[in-house]
Amino acid sequence: MNDQSFIGIIGLGVMGRNLALNILDNNYALSVYNRIAKDEEHIVTDFLKERDDKHALKGFTDLSTFISSLDKPRKILLMIKAGAAIDHLLANLLPHLETGDIVIDGGNSQYEDTIRREKFCQEKEINYVGMGVSGGEEGARFGPSMMVGGTAYSYSILSELFESIAAKDEKQQACCTHIGANGAGHFVKMVHNGIEYAEMQLLAELYALLKPCKSNEAIADMFEQWNSGDLSSYLLQCSVDILRHKTGENFTLDLILDKAANKGTGAWSVKAALDIGTVNTMMAAALFARYVSAQKKERLSIAAKRHVDFVKNNSLNPEILERAYTAARSINHHQGFELVKAASNQHDWAINLSALARIWTNGCIIRSSLMQQCVDIFKQTSSLLAHEATFMSIYNQEESLKALILFGVEHNVGLPCFQAAQTYWQMMNTARLPANLIQAQRDYFGAHTYQRTDQAEDQHFHTNWKKP
Repeated sequence: MNDQSFIGIIGLGVMGRNLALNILDNNYALSVYNRIAKDEEHIVTDFLKERDDKHALKGFTDLSTFISSLDKPRKILLMIKAGAAIDHLLANLLPHLETGDIVIDGGNSQYEDTIRREKFCQEKEINYVGMGVSGGEEGARFGPSMMVGGTAYSYSILSELFESIAAKDEKQQACCTHIGANGAGHFVKMVHNGIEYAEMQLLAELYALLKPCKSNEAIADMFEQWNSGDLSSYLLQCSVDILRHKTGENFTLDLILDKAANKGTGAWSVKAALDIGTVNTMMAAALFARYVSAQKKERLSIAAKRHVDFVKNNSLNPEILERAYTAARSINHHQGFELVKAASNQHDWAINLSALARIWTNGCIIRSSLMQQCVDIFKQTSSLLAHEATFMSIYNQEESLKALILFGVEHNVGLPCFQAAQTYWQMMNTARLPANLIQAQRDYFGAHTYQRTDQAEDQHFHTNWKKP
C-alpha cells in the first residue's frame, strides 16, 4: 500500500486549514506543513490532534521530510500570504523538487507575478499553477469556486482532486475549470474581486439612500424580497443577515466604523484595465469610495463646516431602486467580463466566458441569479451589451437609474458606483462623443494627427491650427 500523500499543503492559516479539511473529507491522503515561527509553534500539532486521520493525514515542520512524504509527481499547494513570501518559499522549495512536480499558488497573487514565477519554474522543468480560490472560509471548507491557471498537463493531474472539493453548480458539475495558461487563473480571480467591489458598493449606496428614512429591519425586508427573485445573490443575502444582526440592544451594523479596508485586488483590477486599455469605471468608483471612506478625520472636519440635513423623504419609489440596481449590476458584470475578454486576447489565454460564469454560479462571493444567466448569454455572444434581452433590460431601466442619481444629488448622498454605471451606459449609447475636440487639441499642441469622418480610417491628418 502506497504510504505517500497525494498532495501537500504549505500554510495552515484560515484558508489552508479549511482546504485541508475539505481534502480529507474527500478521502485524499494529505501532508501539511507550517513553519515554526513566533505564535505558530503548535499549528501543525494542534491540527493533527483536531483531525484524527492517522492514515490520511501527516504533519510536518521540516520542509525536506514534508516533500519526501508526497507521491510523485509531487503536488504542493501554497496557502501563504501573496507577495515576497511566495518567492522566498519557492527559493527554498525548488531545490527539493524534481522534473514534472507541480507547485500550486492558491493565494491572491498578482497575475503578473504568477506569469513570472511560471516562466522561472518552467526553466527548471517544474510546473507552476496560479489558482484563484473564492468563497472565503466557508467556501474553502465545504466547496469553493476554483479558477485554475497553468498548463493543461498540470490540470489533468489535479482535476480529479480539485473538482472533488469544489462547489457544485445547479447540474452538480464542479465549479472548477482550467482557465488558461500561466496567470489566467489569478487574473480572473482578480476580476472576480473587482466585480465584488462594485456589487458591494452598489448595496452600500442603496443603504445610504434608505438609512435616513427606513429602519435596518425595513431595509432588510426590502433586500430579502429582492433576493427571492431575479436579483438573488450571495451578497444580497449576506446584507440581509448583516442588517438584522444585533449586539445587545443595538444593531451591530450601526456600531461599525465607516472605514472600508481593501487587500489590493480591487486596485489591481483597475490598474489592469488601464494597462490593457479597457473600461472598468464601476470597479474604479467602488475602489475610490473605499479610499474616501478611509479619510475619516478629513471627512469629519469638512462635514462640521458644511452641515447638511438629509430630508426624510420617502418619495423614491422602491420599484425605482430595484430597477436602477438591476441595470447597474448588468453594467458592472459587462465591464468585468470585458476586462477578462481583453486580457484573454492580449495573453492568448482563450478563456471561455460561459465556462467562467458557470464556475462563478456557486462557491464564490459573486454567485447570483444574474451569473446563472451569464452562462447561457455567453454561449450566444461574447458581450452582455450585445445580448438583446440584456440591452433592452438596461434600456428600459435607464430612467430609474437617472431618477435614483438625481435623488442622491438632491439629498446629498454620494452614489459614485451608480453614477459610473449611468455615465458609462449614456456614453456607450451616444453615437457621436466630443472626443473629436480632444483629438483636435492633441493635434494642436502635439501634432498627434487625427482621422476624418469623410476619409478612410487608415488616413491621418495634421492641421496648422494657428494658421488662418
